[in-house]
Amino acid sequence: MQKPKVIVILGQTATGKSDLAVKIALRLRSGQAQKYGGEVISADSRQVYRGLDLGTGKITKKEMKGVPHYLLDIANPKKQFTAFEYQKKAIYAMAEIIKRCKVPIICGGTGFYIDAVVNGTIFPEVPPSLKLRKSLAKKTKEELFEILKKLDKNRARDIKNKNEQNNKVRLIRAIEIAKTLGKVPPHRSCLCGNYKFVKIGLYLPDEILKQKIEKRLLSRIKKGMLAEIKNLHKNGLSWKRMEELGLEYRYISQYLQNQITKQEMLKKLNSEIFKYAKRQMTWFKRDKEIKWFDVSKKINLAKII
Repeated sequence: MQKPKVIVILGQTATGKSDLAVKIALRLRSGQAQKYGGEVISADSRQVYRGLDLGTGKITKKEMKGVPHYLLDIANPKKQFTAFEYQKKAIYAMAEIIKRCKVPIICGGTGFYIDAVVNGTIFPEVPPSLKLRKSLAKKTKEELFEILKKLDKNRARDIKNKNEQNNKVRLIRAIEIAKTLGKVPPHRSCLCGNYKFVKIGLYLPDEILKQKIEKRLLSRIKKGMLAEIKNLHKNGLSWKRMEELGLEYRYISQYLQNQITKQEMLKKLNSEIFKYAKRQMTWFKRDKEIKWFDVSKKINLAKII
């Protein structure tokens, strides 16, 4: 039997992934009376959280154009949502979409989430230790990396190869697993070979990407991104948690606490978002099955796909 196809739209931030996913969903009509033939599953590690809208560039109801979207606004931002939780929900959503004779379209820039679904990675079942996490959170990234190296050299090497040694959340989780199991077991794969994944990567030349990031940042600020973050804090989201959520939430919260000036905030954000886009490419470039498109070129991507 022919495997059902799943389209994966991935790549750098600010390249129009969400817009393309909607266009493809609308083109994949499986009957004259139907408005769409595809449904979108978000693969963004921050858009899963309720209330994180402008800061994450979350697609609006109007921009969805009636196309159903999954795994947006499903988690409390006060608590960490794991890749294991994402994997379970995304695989279930894929099966339900296919059951209705639609095409699942996974769309996002979080490579770890996408790999969890496409490769069917099986994660070790180790419950979080709040006491350990609280203790480790006080340490620097360098200290955490050294602790992991002593516990599990192989996992430390893997994290370094993936350029994730500055990711405190990833380091703390690796230490937590290593302390519980003795080492971090290698990621195994489950039966995700039931699907044929068609992977489409979007990117922009560096100079154009920098301009797009700067323009988009100013647009979000104008739309009320600072007010969004003020309200999140007012409703109980701590400055510490904002720091963990990174990028817009980290540097705008620092500005709101008068730790940096507005000019410093803008400069830091433009720089860090661009660095994040480069890290995204480093992650995705490992996958030779991805078909890449430069979105600065005038081509009808939805039609080609």
